[in-house]
Amino acid sequence: MNVKEINKKAISFNIVDYVIYFIFFGIFILFAVVLFNRGFLTFQNLMNITRQTSTIAIMATGMVFVLCTGEIDLSIGSTVSLCSIVSAILLRDFNIYISILSAVLLGLLIGLINGLLVTKVKIPSFLVTLGMMSILLGLARWISDIKPIPVTNKAFIFLFGLGTLGKIPVIFLWTVLVAVIGHLILTKTPFGRKITATGGNILAAKYTGIKTDNMKIAALVISGVLAALAALIYAGRLQGARYTLGQDDAMIVIASAVIGGTSLSGGKGTVIGGAIGAFILIMINNGILLLGLSVDQQIIARGIIIILSVSFGIKRGT
Repeated sequence: MNVKEINKKAISFNIVDYVIYFIFFGIFILFAVVLFNRGFLTFQNLMNITRQTSTIAIMATGMVFVLCTGEIDLSIGSTVSLCSIVSAILLRDFNIYISILSAVLLGLLIGLINGLLVTKVKIPSFLVTLGMMSILLGLARWISDIKPIPVTNKAFIFLFGLGTLGKIPVIFLWTVLVAVIGHLILTKTPFGRKITATGGNILAAKYTGIKTDNMKIAALVISGVLAALAALIYAGRLQGARYTLGQDDAMIVIASAVIGGTSLSGGKGTVIGGAIGAFILIMINNGILLLGLSVDQQIIARGIIIILSVSFGIKRGT
């Protein structure tokens, strides 16, 4: 291979790595022009997009870690449901500290159980998390008695809902914090390299001394904890918890991660790309709403967008 071929390959590689950003800005400019008279560029609408993206982007960060190990977490939406219900009940009956700590510990426990079942019992993560999704949804319905749990604590709402620092929503700062920390862990630490190696070639990873089971457990625990954080944000932003929160999020979260450049087969992932993928999907959803499509048409459009997005992401991630 001569120098010119090497340079062409390097340029192509860089373009593929950054294509998600071009797509993001392209869609943004398109909607800014087409939906200019429908309020797309208003400050309120842009803040709505930011707030709605926060939970998906945070969960997508956890999903990136899971997918990098070659596993998947379908229970992430139901984890949000149960954690939001538990946090709202404990916030009502006790205080904000117990509420937050309990939700995070519950998410950690769910991720740990998923991880142990996958690595020790050797059940495929697809089946484990599919079953866990049903269990958690049932628990959320049972504990809440299918009734919404109001959240009225002002400090909680400020931290996880409607609070702003200047004009910047606090929940956007949560998103940035999680994405930056996740990116640094995955790309700059030995732990992150072990996570990627586990999904890239598990036999080679084992031969180099990596405890691959521990990496898979850790990834699923991270997913559970970040789902709990998303649950707190849902409860704060909506000022209440309901068993339906997060139920439709799993596919959007997976799509966000894959669009961003994370491989479904493992071994490759990007946290920043996953966050940008989340912004793209939520922005498209916002555009669909502003176009005035009926509910049925919106559902069809979202399904088509997810399929096309994941298809594109799979080509990028492989």
